[in-house]
Amino acid sequence: MTRGTPTATARVERQQPAHAPRRADPCTAIILGAGGDLTRRLLLPAFCRLAASDLLADDFLLLGVDRQPLDDAGFRAGLRARIGGEEAGAISDAAWEKLTPRIRYVSGDLTDPTAYAAIATKLAELEQDHAPEHRNRLFYLAVPPVIFDPIITQLAASGIAPRIESCDARPWVRIVVEKPFGDSLESAMALNEHVLELFDESQVYRIDHYLGKETVQNLLVFRFGNSIFEPLWNRAHIAHVEITSSETLGVETRGRYYEKAGVMRDMFQNHLLQLLSLTAMEPPVTMSADAVRDEKVKVLRSVRWLKHGTVDENAVRAQYAGGSIGGQLVRGYREEENVAPDSVAPTYAAVRFLIDNWRWSGVPFYVRSGKRMARRLTEIVIQFHRPPMLMFGHETRGALAPNKLVLRIQPKESIALTFEAKTPGAALSLTPEIEVASVAMNFCYSDVFGGSVSPAYETLLLDVMVGEATLFTRSDEVEASWRIVDPIIQRWERFTSKKIPTYRAGSWGPDESDDLLREGGAEWRNPDGD
Repeated sequence: MTRGTPTATARVERQQPAHAPRRADPCTAIILGAGGDLTRRLLLPAFCRLAASDLLADDFLLLGVDRQPLDDAGFRAGLRARIGGEEAGAISDAAWEKLTPRIRYVSGDLTDPTAYAAIATKLAELEQDHAPEHRNRLFYLAVPPVIFDPIITQLAASGIAPRIESCDARPWVRIVVEKPFGDSLESAMALNEHVLELFDESQVYRIDHYLGKETVQNLLVFRFGNSIFEPLWNRAHIAHVEITSSETLGVETRGRYYEKAGVMRDMFQNHLLQLLSLTAMEPPVTMSADAVRDEKVKVLRSVRWLKHGTVDENAVRAQYAGGSIGGQLVRGYREEENVAPDSVAPTYAAVRFLIDNWRWSGVPFYVRSGKRMARRLTEIVIQFHRPPMLMFGHETRGALAPNKLVLRIQPKESIALTFEAKTPGAALSLTPEIEVASVAMNFCYSDVFGGSVSPAYETLLLDVMVGEATLFTRSDEVEASWRIVDPIIQRWERFTSKKIPTYRAGSWGPDESDDLLREGGAEWRNPDGD
């Protein structure tokens, strides 16, 4: 028989870093749309912490561009009053004071070509005392996707962001584009074509903040830096893989956006398929940007496409209804602001993906994401095959839990391995029935490395400024992801009624999602606590 799940915490020797983080190249970071929420919540806090850690070059400057008619002092004051948020945490006065002398501002409508003349004038003024090789420029498009196209056009036409064929050339020009990159395969291909007509692929950094998380990056080290795991990482030993990204929040103020996007565009095409590709990829030849991204693209191209006739049996969608989160009553999706009362936009989806290659043939990857769920959680669960026979007595048949490896991305970043162990009691030779329990070995990042891990945007912004593209998505990777999710989105949008399954807010999703796994003899891991 089995008991509960005790925990055995693994002892880990903390090692000092082999070298200090590389400092950023000298550059001017131009934030287009600097008055928006992204700048306040994530970009400015990241730049503040980089400045406080002395990782910004002495010649670093930050130029904000937005519609408001402000001067430098007014822009700085507005930022300081609003900077930070739950994701970024509080920004200390000391960190702010390290950055604020470097902040400048220019006013302009980014859809108007005359704004780029003003930006050019400001840049010439800011860079006049810098050595030519220090006049590097980082353009960050912190703007709605609908105006990506005209901004890209004007950056090139104005001459402030010239095409540079070599990634080693100085000064460099780099352009950071936020998700979503397109809203379908067709639009993503058109946007890629337009961008690559004007800029070299090496200049374009398509950002996905999930890839900046330490635990996502550690997935590669865990797999390829430990010889005890990689030999087991295949269909011979793994029964299935679960990838979960759940939120307790609803759509909040993003109802209008969510009505068009839904959970597939918002989470699957980017974040979740990134986690799938990193989990399933082959070892790269080197840890260079192109070598890693080549292997990720191979995986995405191996994912079996779901056609209209197979979507319904492999994908589940649903919408949250009213319920309770943290003891507080919350309304359903259709009652949210800017949401149609008969909306069928999915706030939850679960999909069974199959990867048609030698390593993963026959191993289902169950991927789910939803809003207003029981917990905020992102994790990857590797479930191994059960033992071929059980010799520990009749009561253990069908009761022993399979071994699981749980890679927690957020919160409380950790790795846990569960396995079966005999509980204290009579010797094996004295009784035909023994008690067996699942135990877990846990590695927690904060216990070993202290404090919290670096926020994703700090990592990614520093990578852009040193020219490290490994954690950014390439054009072929974006298109490969859209090829996977497009048939699902089209099926749900073109062949639908006004009815959609619902799940209670505060639950783990609809019953249909559980049924999807039961068909394969599996069940979701729905943790109650930490």
